[in-house]
Amino acid sequence: MRILLAAALAAALGADAAQAGTYVDLEIVARATGATLPQYRQRGRSYVAGNASEAYSVRLVNRSGERVLAVLSVDGVNVVSGETAHPAQTGYVLEPWGSYEIRGWRKSMTDVAQFYFTNLADSYAARTGRPDHVGVIGVAAFREARPVALAQPETMESRRRDGAPAPAAPSAEAEADSGARAASGAADAAAPRAQMQPRKEERLGTGHGAREYAPTRYAQFQRASDRPDEVVSVYYDSYARLAARGIIPGAPRYAEPQPFPGRFVPDPGS
Repeated sequence: MRILLAAALAAALGADAAQAGTYVDLEIVARATGATLPQYRQRGRSYVAGNASEAYSVRLVNRSGERVLAVLSVDGVNVVSGETAHPAQTGYVLEPWGSYEIRGWRKSMTDVAQFYFTNLADSYAARTGRPDHVGVIGVAAFREARPVALAQPETMESRRRDGAPAPAAPSAEAEADSGARAASGAADAAAPRAQMQPRKEERLGTGHGAREYAPTRYAQFQRASDRPDEVVSVYYDSYARLAARGIIPGAPRYAEPQPFPGRFVPDPGS
């Protein structure tokens, strides 16, 4: 049995903007607005366009009726331990049909350092000497050796449709209480980072932002296999860079400069 970080929050969520897996959906959420960033697909990959200096979170949705271990990496770094990411490392346990929004790099059992989009040099991975995998968010999902079945999952859905609160899951109440503080923290953290806002053409990474309250607890989880049951990934960059690569449909393409665009020297201003 392994001791792993556990967090769960049941919610009825659409997956229109998610990178959908068999067991886990992965969504990127803009903290300032609460909107899920749209995902653009090209050649089997999913991409989102981030805005420089804005805080974001990663929402993981369990699509199954059993507990799932989600080992999350951002820019090739495990978001819980800070190690260079590997599927065998620690992660978050998602309850059956539940979801959890991960707002930052875990610093303790009670707080995280916010994720925010920034230039490559300011990214946490680059600042810790690991810039090679900046620009991708991935989750390795593991099924449980002895799944814990959810009793009457329809009950949770019907209660949400009726407007009644869903049954409390482990640490759900603490996470809900931290929501207001998290929103204000994101706004406060944006101001000092404004001077670091990268140019549109710069490659984006994820920074190590302001601390905020995000409690969790330990749980026991035994993996059914040493290999992940699936790996779901989303790549990200600035809108301009994704547009230049033709990833965003209908966006203007930014042509590369050419060394020989004409034949003769024109007059200035002509």
